[in-house]
Amino acid sequence: MTSQDLPLGRTVDYPRHYDPSLLYPIARSLGRTALQLDDTTPFIGADRWHAYELSWLDARGKPQVATATLTVPAESPNLIESKSLKLYLNSFNASRFDDAAAVRDRIAADLAQAAGASVAVAFGLPAVVGAGDDTGAPDQGLLIDTLEVAIDDYGPPNAAHLQCEDEMIEETLRSQLLKSNCPVTGQPDWADVHIAYRGPRLDRAGLLRYLVSFRDHAEFHEQCVERIFIDVLTRCRPQQLSVEARYTRRGGLDINPWRATPGSVAPVPGRTPRQ
Repeated sequence: MTSQDLPLGRTVDYPRHYDPSLLYPIARSLGRTALQLDDTTPFIGADRWHAYELSWLDARGKPQVATATLTVPAESPNLIESKSLKLYLNSFNASRFDDAAAVRDRIAADLAQAAGASVAVAFGLPAVVGAGDDTGAPDQGLLIDTLEVAIDDYGPPNAAHLQCEDEMIEETLRSQLLKSNCPVTGQPDWADVHIAYRGPRLDRAGLLRYLVSFRDHAEFHEQCVERIFIDVLTRCRPQQLSVEARYTRRGGLDINPWRATPGSVAPVPGRTPRQ
């Protein structure tokens, strides 16, 4: 496929029948080259999609509905473009399948073909967690958005804002102010970001300014999370680092990219109230 085939930013006919060719893979190397990463990346992780609008016909033609969680490993050579994923899932609407297991297995096989690696598919969604407060609950982290700071840098992402102190600490910080833009359509993407680390203490005001500097930046969700991970890792050299962004829903889908130093435990799957 070429960039001219990308479904984003142009009118696309609504799919009438199941069609796996609708899936549009994008090489992860395109974004990673800009971060000066080669084939060996310093992180592990996955892109967890939540699909809210999934339907198909059973063997007798009766509509069935479900929600699904799709997990694409970060080591896969390709990410899956979001509009193509939406169109692909919609292509199930008028197609008949024997049962839900057949639908689940077909989605897993097609996504694996597009991503270039095994993709986990489970019907159902994780629970909504957190109430958007600043209590610093261990599973949520300390909200830094309430800091009284002046900000006038909205892009491009400015890693110079990231500062760290000599004190060694282990903590989780979070912000609801991450916003970037789709690199094709220019439409805004909104996310809550969680940064868990062990190492030199991050300056919280500087971290907030850094996250806000994505505000006018155009990059795919997965690439933004990898940029945050690399910038924090490079500037502050934490012993352990985990970055997860939980993006709000668009077109019946939300995505939750997670990147972490090897050996890190994956965050408990969950959805924010904004999702």
